[in-house]
Amino acid sequence: MRTLELEESRPAGDQPHTGKSSWRPWVVLAVVLIVAGFVGWRIYSAQQETMAAAQKSASSASRPVPVLAAEVQQRKMPIYLTALGSVEAYNTVTVRSRVDGQLVKVNFKEGQMVKRGGLLLQIDAEPYAAALELAQGQLARDQASATMGQAEAARYQGLYQAGVVSQESQQTQQSIYGQAEGAVKADEAAIHAAKVNLAYTNITSPIDGQVGLRQVDAGNIVHAADTNGLVVVTQLQPISVIFTVPEDQLPQVRKKLLSGKPMKVDAYDRSMTTKIATGTLLTVDNQIDATTGTDKLKAVFPNKDNALFPNQFVNIQLELEERPDMLVLPAAAQQMGNSGNFVYVIKKDLTVEAHNIPNGISQGSLLLLDSGLKPGQRVVIDGQEKIHAGSKVTISKGGGGAGGGAGGGGGKAGDAGTGAGKGAGAGGGDDVAPAGKSGGKGKGKGKGPHPPSGQAPGDAQ
Repeated sequence: MRTLELEESRPAGDQPHTGKSSWRPWVVLAVVLIVAGFVGWRIYSAQQETMAAAQKSASSASRPVPVLAAEVQQRKMPIYLTALGSVEAYNTVTVRSRVDGQLVKVNFKEGQMVKRGGLLLQIDAEPYAAALELAQGQLARDQASATMGQAEAARYQGLYQAGVVSQESQQTQQSIYGQAEGAVKADEAAIHAAKVNLAYTNITSPIDGQVGLRQVDAGNIVHAADTNGLVVVTQLQPISVIFTVPEDQLPQVRKKLLSGKPMKVDAYDRSMTTKIATGTLLTVDNQIDATTGTDKLKAVFPNKDNALFPNQFVNIQLELEERPDMLVLPAAAQQMGNSGNFVYVIKKDLTVEAHNIPNGISQGSLLLLDSGLKPGQRVVIDGQEKIHAGSKVTISKGGGGAGGGAGGGGGKAGDAGTGAGKGAGAGGGDDVAPAGKSGGKGKGKGKGPHPPSGQAPGDAQ
């Protein structure tokens, strides 16, 4: 009875706890454990990946790095001054008419090679032949008058001495005879002029060369005052090339030129890979261009095969000297560092060391040094980004000598740089790769790529 009263007196919302609320904390705890387990698993996986990467990196670091190598060679190398040049005809003549008249005949084919004095064009000669005949007739008449005047003057001279005629009459006859003599001389000059004009109706070539496209066709009336010529003749054998060099390099050029020794000049194509022709330096211009600080040089080429053509762009190499015992290696071996230029030298145990080198002369794909290395040393020419001092390397196939090439730096257009050429390629050939034959023997004739830009002697690479 008392228990019933207590139950009735309990508030309606205050109900006794059920079993449902007793398992809720366990659910929360399970979720927390799952999240913690996942996070721990991720951390552990990341650590395992890091350790694996480190092990792989350590394994790669201990593995030899494949590189290409070349052998340093020593030989005599010519030093060149390299510049950009333009081919010009040795002589260029614009053929014009010197008389007026109708063009009746064209005696050449466009592009034909012609000789000096060869007939090119003909102008109607009839008017000039008639003028010559007229002048000859006038001469005959005046000669007759002069003969008569001479006889009269002699007769009056005798009469004057006999006292028959006055001195005035004698002097008058002498004057008439003098005028007749003058008329004869004028007629002779007119005949000479008529013959010259008649000769001008045959237009001949003033030089040996090649004719271009004709500007006037047969049947047209031409005049001596016409501004346009009839045809242009250019002399191609020999032919000249004009190029410029900086004023700083002019003294060494003039010194050798004034010594009387011929200075060899080679002309290469635009890509600096093919030698077109060989000639000699003719002269240096007599003044320096103040706006560019350069001077013009003129070289002459025999051009027997007509390989050079007017206005053609060429790369010029002017040989200055030959230096003995130059160290030659591929320019790709040179690297830049905080301490200056260096190369990776491969030692006998196939580890590399960084070897500082002095500034050298760039010769296209080659680098020329006076010192800093020894003949026979092997240097890395490809794969330097994967190695450092002390790295172990393996020399891949194809690491043989780089083919030689003539040509140094030319710098900007119109400027010149100094290089060397005709060198056999620097490279180890079979001796470079002990594990296998290297691509190519390290020898060659030195006509490999010669880019038109480069550096002067002593300039840093």
